[in-house]
Amino acid sequence: MNATHQQNVEEFTLLGLNTFPNLSIALFILLLIVYILILIANLLIMVTVYFESHLHSAMYYFLSRLSLVDLCYASVTVPKMLVDFLSKTNTVSLGACFTQLFFLHFFAGTECLLLTVMAYDRYVAICNPLRYSSIMNKVICCWLEAVCWVISFFHSIVQIILTCQLKFCGPNRIDHFFCDIHPLSVLSCSDIFIIEIIFVANSGLIATLSFIILLISYMGIINTVVKTRSDEGTGKAFSTCASHLIVVTLFFGPSIFIYMRPSVSFAADKMVSIFYTVLTPLLNPIIYTLRNKEAKAAIKSFLGKKLSWTH
Repeated sequence: MNATHQQNVEEFTLLGLNTFPNLSIALFILLLIVYILILIANLLIMVTVYFESHLHSAMYYFLSRLSLVDLCYASVTVPKMLVDFLSKTNTVSLGACFTQLFFLHFFAGTECLLLTVMAYDRYVAICNPLRYSSIMNKVICCWLEAVCWVISFFHSIVQIILTCQLKFCGPNRIDHFFCDIHPLSVLSCSDIFIIEIIFVANSGLIATLSFIILLISYMGIINTVVKTRSDEGTGKAFSTCASHLIVVTLFFGPSIFIYMRPSVSFAADKMVSIFYTVLTPLLNPIIYTLRNKEAKAAIKSFLGKKLSWTH
Protein backbone atom coordinates (compact mmCIF):
# COMPACT_ATOMS: atom_id res chain seq x y z
CA MET A 1 0.00 0.00 0.00
CA ASN A 2 1.51 3.34 -0.97
CA ALA A 3 2.15 6.31 1.29
CA THR A 4 -0.98 8.17 0.28
CA HIS A 5 -3.09 5.37 1.73
CA GLN A 6 -1.38 4.82 5.07
CA GLN A 7 -3.91 3.93 7.72
CA ASN A 8 -4.26 5.85 10.98
CA VAL A 9 -6.66 3.15 12.17
CA GLU A 10 -5.09 -0.21 13.03
CA GLU A 11 -8.19 -1.92 14.44
CA PHE A 12 -11.94 -1.52 14.57
CA THR A 13 -14.47 -1.90 17.36
CA LEU A 14 -17.69 -3.72 16.43
CA LEU A 15 -20.68 -2.02 18.07
CA GLY A 16 -23.40 -4.25 16.70
CA LEU A 17 -23.28 -6.55 19.69
CA ASN A 18 -23.59 -3.72 22.22
CA THR A 19 -27.22 -3.05 21.32
CA PHE A 20 -28.50 -5.44 24.00
CA PRO A 21 -25.78 -5.54 26.71
CA ASN A 22 -28.09 -7.07 29.33
CA LEU A 23 -28.95 -9.95 27.02
CA SER A 24 -25.42 -10.89 25.96
CA ILE A 25 -25.41 -14.31 27.69
CA ALA A 26 -28.88 -15.23 26.42
CA LEU A 27 -27.99 -14.11 22.87
CA PHE A 28 -24.71 -16.03 23.06
CA ILE A 29 -26.56 -19.24 23.98
CA LEU A 30 -29.18 -18.67 21.27
CA LEU A 31 -26.57 -17.98 18.58
CA LEU A 32 -24.49 -20.97 19.71
CA ILE A 33 -27.51 -23.27 19.40
CA VAL A 34 -28.30 -21.89 15.94
CA TYR A 35 -24.70 -22.36 14.81
CA ILE A 36 -24.62 -25.95 16.08
CA LEU A 37 -27.85 -26.62 14.18
CA ILE A 38 -26.31 -25.08 11.04
CA LEU A 39 -23.32 -27.41 11.34
CA ILE A 40 -25.44 -30.50 12.00
CA ALA A 41 -28.06 -29.84 9.30
CA ASN A 42 -25.62 -29.00 6.52
CA LEU A 43 -23.12 -31.72 7.42
CA LEU A 44 -25.97 -34.25 7.53
CA ILE A 45 -27.04 -33.34 3.98
CA MET A 46 -23.46 -33.49 2.68
CA VAL A 47 -22.74 -36.87 4.27
CA THR A 48 -26.11 -38.36 3.26
CA VAL A 49 -25.68 -37.33 -0.39
CA TYR A 50 -22.16 -38.78 -0.38
CA PHE A 51 -23.07 -42.18 1.11
CA GLU A 52 -26.56 -42.75 -0.36
CA SER A 53 -25.93 -43.91 -3.93
CA HIS A 54 -29.45 -43.17 -5.18
CA LEU A 55 -28.82 -39.49 -4.44
CA HIS A 56 -25.86 -39.34 -6.83
CA SER A 57 -27.61 -37.06 -9.30
CA ALA A 58 -26.98 -33.46 -10.34
CA MET A 59 -29.74 -32.05 -8.14
CA TYR A 60 -28.36 -33.57 -4.96
CA TYR A 61 -24.77 -32.91 -6.01
CA PHE A 62 -25.50 -29.18 -6.08
CA LEU A 63 -27.59 -29.42 -2.91
CA SER A 64 -24.59 -30.89 -1.07
CA ARG A 65 -22.37 -28.12 -2.44
CA LEU A 66 -24.91 -25.52 -1.31
CA SER A 67 -24.74 -27.05 2.18
CA LEU A 68 -20.93 -26.80 2.10
CA VAL A 69 -21.13 -23.12 1.11
CA ASP A 70 -23.77 -22.40 3.77
CA LEU A 71 -21.60 -24.01 6.42
CA CYS A 72 -18.56 -21.96 5.38
CA TYR A 73 -20.62 -18.80 4.96
CA ALA A 74 -21.96 -18.96 8.51
CA SER A 75 -18.51 -19.82 9.86
CA VAL A 76 -17.07 -16.56 8.49
CA THR A 77 -19.13 -14.45 10.90
CA VAL A 78 -20.77 -16.53 13.65
CA PRO A 79 -17.67 -17.78 15.58
CA LYS A 80 -16.34 -14.19 15.82
CA MET A 81 -19.77 -13.00 16.95
CA LEU A 82 -19.86 -15.70 19.64
CA VAL A 83 -16.46 -14.57 20.95
CA ASP A 84 -17.57 -10.94 20.89
CA PHE A 85 -20.66 -11.69 22.96
CA LEU A 86 -18.35 -12.74 25.81
CA SER A 87 -15.71 -10.07 25.16
CA LYS A 88 -15.65 -6.53 26.55
CA THR A 89 -13.57 -5.08 23.72
CA ASN A 90 -15.14 -6.51 20.51
CA THR A 91 -12.15 -5.38 18.47
CA VAL A 92 -10.87 -6.68 15.14
CA SER A 93 -7.59 -5.81 13.46
CA LEU A 94 -7.51 -4.15 10.04
CA GLY A 95 -6.09 -7.29 8.41
CA ALA A 96 -8.61 -9.60 10.11
CA CYS A 97 -11.43 -7.25 9.10
CA PHE A 98 -10.39 -7.32 5.44
CA THR A 99 -9.97 -11.11 5.57
CA GLN A 100 -13.49 -11.54 6.94
CA LEU A 101 -14.84 -9.25 4.22
CA PHE A 102 -13.08 -11.27 1.51
CA PHE A 103 -14.45 -14.63 2.63
CA LEU A 104 -17.90 -13.18 3.32
CA HIS A 105 -18.21 -12.08 -0.33
CA PHE A 106 -16.45 -15.19 -1.61
CA PHE A 107 -18.98 -17.58 -0.10
CA ALA A 108 -21.94 -15.24 -0.70
CA GLY A 109 -21.03 -14.96 -4.38
CA THR A 110 -20.59 -18.71 -4.65
CA GLU A 111 -24.01 -19.30 -3.09
CA CYS A 112 -25.59 -16.81 -5.47
CA LEU A 113 -24.10 -18.59 -8.50
CA LEU A 114 -24.87 -22.07 -7.13
CA LEU A 115 -28.54 -21.15 -6.72
CA THR A 116 -28.50 -20.02 -10.35
CA VAL A 117 -26.94 -23.29 -11.50
CA MET A 118 -29.54 -25.20 -9.47
CA ALA A 119 -32.29 -23.30 -11.30
CA TYR A 120 -30.74 -24.32 -14.63
CA ASP A 121 -30.56 -27.92 -13.37
CA ARG A 122 -34.30 -27.87 -12.62
CA TYR A 123 -34.94 -26.36 -16.05
CA VAL A 124 -33.12 -29.22 -17.78
CA ALA A 125 -34.79 -31.84 -15.57
CA ILE A 126 -38.32 -30.58 -16.28
CA CYS A 127 -37.98 -29.30 -19.85
CA ASN A 128 -35.60 -31.99 -21.19
CA PRO A 129 -36.18 -35.05 -18.98
CA LEU A 130 -35.02 -37.58 -21.58
CA ARG A 131 -31.68 -35.82 -22.05
CA TYR A 132 -31.23 -34.82 -18.40
CA SER A 133 -28.65 -37.48 -17.50
CA SER A 134 -26.53 -36.77 -20.55
CA ILE A 135 -26.69 -32.96 -20.20
CA MET A 136 -26.15 -32.79 -16.44
CA ASN A 137 -23.48 -35.48 -16.23
CA LYS A 138 -20.78 -35.57 -13.57
CA VAL A 139 -18.18 -33.73 -15.66
CA ILE A 140 -20.58 -30.87 -16.47
CA CYS A 141 -21.59 -30.61 -12.81
CA CYS A 142 -17.95 -30.34 -11.74
CA TRP A 143 -17.28 -27.68 -14.36
CA LEU A 144 -20.33 -25.66 -13.36
CA GLU A 145 -19.31 -25.83 -9.71
CA ALA A 146 -15.74 -24.77 -10.58
CA VAL A 147 -17.06 -21.78 -12.54
CA CYS A 148 -19.07 -20.70 -9.48
CA TRP A 149 -16.00 -20.80 -7.23
CA VAL A 150 -13.70 -19.06 -9.74
CA ILE A 151 -16.11 -16.21 -10.59
CA SER A 152 -16.80 -15.64 -6.90
CA PHE A 153 -13.08 -15.61 -6.15
CA PHE A 154 -12.44 -12.84 -8.66
CA HIS A 155 -15.51 -10.96 -7.42
CA SER A 156 -14.08 -11.02 -3.88
CA ILE A 157 -10.61 -10.03 -5.10
CA VAL A 158 -12.11 -6.93 -6.72
CA GLN A 159 -14.01 -6.11 -3.52
CA ILE A 160 -10.95 -6.41 -1.31
CA ILE A 161 -8.70 -4.43 -3.70
CA LEU A 162 -11.23 -1.59 -3.68
CA THR A 163 -11.56 -1.76 0.10
CA CYS A 164 -7.78 -1.51 0.47
CA GLN A 165 -7.94 1.81 -1.36
CA LEU A 166 -10.02 3.30 1.46
CA LYS A 167 -8.25 5.47 4.00
CA PHE A 168 -9.41 5.29 7.62
CA CYS A 169 -8.53 8.30 9.77
CA GLY A 170 -10.98 7.60 12.59
CA PRO A 171 -13.36 7.01 14.22
CA ASN A 172 -12.87 3.25 14.26
CA ARG A 173 -16.27 2.14 15.56
CA ILE A 174 -18.24 -0.08 13.17
CA ASP A 175 -21.96 -0.10 13.92
CA HIS A 176 -22.35 -3.66 12.72
CA PHE A 177 -21.91 -7.30 13.75
CA PHE A 178 -19.03 -7.95 11.34
CA CYS A 179 -16.82 -6.26 8.75
CA ASP A 180 -18.58 -5.48 5.49
CA ILE A 181 -18.33 -2.96 2.67
CA HIS A 182 -21.00 -0.44 3.69
CA PRO A 183 -20.01 -0.10 7.37
CA LEU A 184 -16.37 0.36 6.34
CA SER A 185 -17.21 2.85 3.57
CA VAL A 186 -19.14 4.99 6.04
CA LEU A 187 -15.99 5.26 8.22
CA SER A 188 -13.63 6.07 5.36
CA CYS A 189 -12.17 9.56 5.05
CA SER A 190 -11.43 8.92 1.34
CA ASP A 191 -13.52 10.12 -1.58
CA ILE A 192 -15.54 6.95 -2.14
CA PHE A 193 -17.78 8.06 -5.02
CA ILE A 194 -15.96 6.16 -7.79
CA ILE A 195 -15.10 3.21 -5.55
CA GLU A 196 -18.72 2.96 -4.44
CA ILE A 197 -19.91 2.86 -8.05
CA ILE A 198 -17.51 -0.02 -8.74
CA PHE A 199 -18.65 -1.77 -5.54
CA VAL A 200 -22.28 -1.68 -6.62
CA ALA A 201 -21.44 -2.56 -10.25
CA ASN A 202 -19.33 -5.54 -9.15
CA SER A 203 -22.04 -6.95 -6.91
CA GLY A 204 -24.72 -5.93 -9.38
CA LEU A 205 -23.10 -7.80 -12.27
CA ILE A 206 -23.31 -11.12 -10.45
CA ALA A 207 -26.80 -10.41 -9.12
CA THR A 208 -28.12 -9.24 -12.50
CA LEU A 209 -26.69 -12.14 -14.51
CA SER A 210 -27.94 -14.60 -11.90
CA PHE A 211 -31.39 -13.01 -11.93
CA ILE A 212 -31.59 -13.15 -15.75
CA ILE A 213 -30.63 -16.84 -15.82
CA LEU A 214 -33.08 -17.58 -13.00
CA LEU A 215 -35.84 -15.72 -14.83
CA ILE A 216 -35.20 -17.53 -18.12
CA SER A 217 -35.02 -20.91 -16.35
CA TYR A 218 -38.31 -20.47 -14.51
CA MET A 219 -40.10 -19.02 -17.53
CA GLY A 220 -39.10 -22.19 -19.38
CA ILE A 221 -40.20 -24.36 -16.45
CA ILE A 222 -43.59 -22.64 -16.13
CA ASN A 223 -44.16 -22.90 -19.89
CA THR A 224 -43.39 -26.64 -19.84
CA VAL A 225 -45.44 -27.34 -16.72
CA VAL A 226 -48.47 -25.49 -18.09
CA LYS A 227 -48.35 -27.63 -21.23
CA THR A 228 -48.15 -30.81 -19.14
CA ARG A 229 -51.53 -32.37 -18.57
CA SER A 230 -50.39 -34.74 -15.85
CA ASP A 231 -51.56 -33.45 -12.46
CA GLU A 232 -49.01 -35.64 -10.69
CA GLY A 233 -46.14 -34.39 -12.84
CA THR A 234 -47.26 -30.78 -12.50
CA GLY A 235 -47.53 -31.07 -8.71
CA LYS A 236 -44.09 -32.67 -8.39
CA ALA A 237 -42.48 -30.03 -10.63
CA PHE A 238 -44.03 -27.14 -8.72
CA SER A 239 -43.12 -28.70 -5.38
CA THR A 240 -39.47 -29.09 -6.40
CA CYS A 241 -39.26 -25.58 -7.81
CA ALA A 242 -41.10 -24.04 -4.87
CA SER A 243 -38.32 -25.11 -2.50
CA HIS A 244 -35.72 -23.51 -4.74
CA LEU A 245 -37.74 -20.32 -5.16
CA ILE A 246 -38.12 -19.96 -1.38
CA VAL A 247 -34.36 -20.35 -0.89
CA VAL A 248 -33.64 -17.89 -3.73
CA THR A 249 -36.01 -15.32 -2.22
CA LEU A 250 -34.52 -15.70 1.27
CA PHE A 251 -31.02 -15.14 -0.09
CA PHE A 252 -31.45 -12.62 -2.91
CA GLY A 253 -33.97 -10.39 -1.09
CA PRO A 254 -31.73 -9.34 1.84
CA SER A 255 -28.62 -9.30 -0.37
CA ILE A 256 -30.20 -6.88 -2.87
CA PHE A 257 -31.37 -4.65 -0.01
CA ILE A 258 -27.84 -4.46 1.44
CA TYR A 259 -25.56 -4.34 -1.60
CA MET A 260 -27.53 -2.82 -4.48
CA ARG A 261 -27.52 0.69 -3.02
CA PRO A 262 -25.03 3.38 -1.91
CA SER A 263 -23.25 3.21 1.45
CA VAL A 264 -26.00 4.64 3.61
CA SER A 265 -26.47 3.18 7.08
CA PHE A 266 -30.01 2.06 7.92
CA ALA A 267 -31.21 0.79 11.28
CA ALA A 268 -32.53 -2.36 9.59
CA ASP A 269 -29.13 -3.28 8.08
CA LYS A 270 -27.93 -5.19 11.12
CA MET A 271 -31.08 -7.29 11.41
CA VAL A 272 -31.12 -7.99 7.67
CA SER A 273 -27.44 -9.02 7.78
CA ILE A 274 -28.17 -11.47 10.60
CA PHE A 275 -30.92 -12.97 8.45
CA TYR A 276 -28.79 -13.71 5.38
CA THR A 277 -25.60 -14.71 7.23
CA VAL A 278 -27.10 -16.78 10.06
CA LEU A 279 -30.72 -17.74 9.43
CA THR A 280 -30.43 -18.51 5.71
CA PRO A 281 -27.72 -21.18 6.20
CA LEU A 282 -30.01 -22.76 8.80
CA LEU A 283 -33.23 -22.53 6.79
CA ASN A 284 -31.81 -23.77 3.46
CA PRO A 285 -31.28 -27.43 4.49
CA ILE A 286 -34.58 -27.45 6.38
CA ILE A 287 -36.56 -26.12 3.41
CA TYR A 288 -34.96 -28.53 0.94
CA THR A 289 -35.44 -31.60 3.14
CA LEU A 290 -38.93 -30.84 4.44
CA ARG A 291 -40.29 -30.35 0.92
CA ASN A 292 -38.40 -33.30 -0.59
CA LYS A 293 -39.70 -36.78 0.26
CA GLU A 294 -36.72 -38.50 -1.35
CA ALA A 295 -34.24 -36.42 0.68
CA LYS A 296 -36.14 -37.04 3.93
CA ALA A 297 -36.28 -40.77 3.27
CA ALA A 298 -32.56 -40.88 2.44
CA ILE A 299 -31.63 -39.03 5.64
CA LYS A 300 -33.80 -41.36 7.74
CA SER A 301 -32.25 -44.36 6.00
CA PHE A 302 -28.72 -43.04 6.54
CA LEU A 303 -29.32 -42.28 10.21
CA GLY A 304 -30.99 -45.66 10.65
CA LYS A 305 -27.95 -47.46 9.26
CA LYS A 306 -25.56 -45.48 11.48
CA LEU A 307 -27.64 -46.13 14.59
CA SER A 308 -27.87 -49.85 13.82
CA TRP A 309 -24.07 -50.02 13.42
CA THR A 310 -23.54 -48.41 16.82
CA HIS A 311 -25.54 -51.19 18.42
